[in-house]
Amino acid sequence: MNSELDGFHHKLLRVGDVKIHAVVGGDGPPLVLLHGWPQTWWEWRRVMPVLAEHHTVVALDLRGAGHSDCPQSGYDKASLAEDVHGAMVALGFSRYAVCGHDIGAMVAMALAFTHRESVTRVAILDAPMPGWSQWEANFADPMVWHFAFHMKRDLPERLIYGREFDYVSTFFADRTFNHGALPAEEVETYARAMAHPGNTRGGLEWYRAFPIDHANALDWKRSPLTIPVLALGGDHRWGPKIVGMLEEFADNVSGGSIPDCGHWMAEERPAETADALLKFFAK
Repeated sequence: MNSELDGFHHKLLRVGDVKIHAVVGGDGPPLVLLHGWPQTWWEWRRVMPVLAEHHTVVALDLRGAGHSDCPQSGYDKASLAEDVHGAMVALGFSRYAVCGHDIGAMVAMALAFTHRESVTRVAILDAPMPGWSQWEANFADPMVWHFAFHMKRDLPERLIYGREFDYVSTFFADRTFNHGALPAEEVETYARAMAHPGNTRGGLEWYRAFPIDHANALDWKRSPLTIPVLALGGDHRWGPKIVGMLEEFADNVSGGSIPDCGHWMAEERPAETADALLKFFAK
């Protein structure tokens, strides 16, 4: 994948028994960015320079994606959150803000609950949350047909192998409102990353952990978050529902929809997404 972004540098951090890839730049209060599926840290490329004017920005590849390790286990969101916390501590940050999109939003939520002493604010971008009262009913939504497919063990890896571009391009096309934002060469960047040994299985394991994620979140939400939470979605995907969803987990929720936007907010509407994040994290 294209790994160059002016003003940012790459680090490979040892966190427990795995290596986590981080891209770091900017100056100011630390802000960690967590990508979704089928993406990598590269999804944030259009907002990172703007955020870095006010923050030390850390964009990570989650375990199982990009240049991070793909071990056999540890893909539940609480374990992924431990990777993130360990990476931030390795970089010298004991307190930090977090923003996650899609699967990364689930990890961000887990991180906020499991490291309340460290997370100052959390932004959740366009994703359903395990533990949500509509989580199980949401599986009937035709747009999340892949949840069940990805949770099937072994078969998806075989069917996707060699067809990574065909597969991921469908996800971008089906969930994009601003189609000019994701040309074929950008989709190819993600397809190549998925084809890297271990990454297809790693990303699918995020979905196979959903049952334990849901059980954990049901337990966590009994003590709602008190830190500020930004719930933001594209108006053509999760935006209309996301504030109400997050109010089940936290006492101080703001946000709503970004207009003319689908699921891929940081790529479809980078200026609007960055502006909303800067305003939220500046408070």
